[in-house]
Amino acid sequence: MAQQTPVSNDTANDAPVAQDPRLIVTRTTPAGILATLRRRIRGGELGPLPVIVGLILICVVFQLLHERFLSPQNLSNLTVQVAAVGLMTTGVIMVLLLGEIDLSIGSVAGAASAVLAVLAVRVGIPEWGAIAAAAGAGLVIGILHGTIFAKIGVPAFVVTLAGLLGWQGVQLQLLGSDGTVNISDTGAIAALTHTYFVPSFGWGIAVVAVGVFVAFTLVGERRRAAAGLVAMSPLEIAVRSLALAVPVFGSVYVLNQYKGVPLAFLIFVGFVVAFDLMLRKTRYGRMVFAVGGGAEAARRAGINVDLIRISVFGLASMLSAMGGILLVSRSFSASLDTGAGEELMMAIAAAVIGGTSLFGGRGNAYSALLGGLVLGAITSGLYLLQMGTPVRFMITALVLLIAVTLDAMSRRSRRVHARGG
Repeated sequence: MAQQTPVSNDTANDAPVAQDPRLIVTRTTPAGILATLRRRIRGGELGPLPVIVGLILICVVFQLLHERFLSPQNLSNLTVQVAAVGLMTTGVIMVLLLGEIDLSIGSVAGAASAVLAVLAVRVGIPEWGAIAAAAGAGLVIGILHGTIFAKIGVPAFVVTLAGLLGWQGVQLQLLGSDGTVNISDTGAIAALTHTYFVPSFGWGIAVVAVGVFVAFTLVGERRRAAAGLVAMSPLEIAVRSLALAVPVFGSVYVLNQYKGVPLAFLIFVGFVVAFDLMLRKTRYGRMVFAVGGGAEAARRAGINVDLIRISVFGLASMLSAMGGILLVSRSFSASLDTGAGEELMMAIAAAVIGGTSLFGGRGNAYSALLGGLVLGAITSGLYLLQMGTPVRFMITALVLLIAVTLDAMSRRSRRVHARGG
């Protein structure tokens, strides 16, 4: 019998190992970037691409129809306009990531606005204290909703539907027979949506934002490289940084042409960034996604599912309360209409249009910013064209339907690729 030549361990270790072509990193070349993009689209990972393209198309169409749409004044007003509902949308996204729904956000915003106005005007406590109390009231309401849902087992739809009715009643009771409480137009509450920063401050914010992004990216990629994981090349980091710097510095430039960067928009963007970092970079954020992907699997993995659900509903209601605070700030009053109009539907629509899945486990905080800008652009454009609310509702419904359809198609594509189809 012929003898086989033994292969040494060194020779075996030196032999080339076949690699899955999907894992080969070619992202830094134009061809590699296009290949990666095509692969992600085929796999149903559309990301923010559809909503960004849609936002650009909306801006182009309205600018062609009305020359003032992209004027600094109109864009500045748009950023303040989307801040209140945008905060509420950020809370909605947290709940949607669990695969649940919160129908009470509008009523919570209304109840918080009533708490704010009553404490600041009728009771006479300092306005900053009233702001903190109103936000705290929203947090307590959310914890109550989450506890009933997680511990007792009442469906979130029913719990928050009861909240929609109950907290609206609290709002009516607090405001009393007059139905309106006016606030000072020179205090801390009014300053939230009527403060604009000087140009130098806006440029400083832009520099800090881009600088922090670059620093965090460099540190993160160095840690990945040290752990033996695939890290981005310097060229890709530069491209990503440039992709962030262009809209950030461009926005500051445009806003500085009118009054400067609005405080309300900075508050909104600040919360979006903070919640995005929390969801992507912390253990808590990973647990939220895990619960949304499958509560039973998360429980078997040792995650306290009840605590995650309670905390998410608490954060969502707190953000809704802060949205109510901004609504009071814009109108200088808390009334029966605060939070009782279209805010609920617009917040949910903005979350879905921005890319958050209704089926749970997929989405990010930036959906609030993108979706809010889309709906704000539609509202602003139609207002300039002197078209009424019926047309706006119909267009919003169409955009929402397109977003949900894309989400459903994306999920189907991912299932097909998971089966190797």
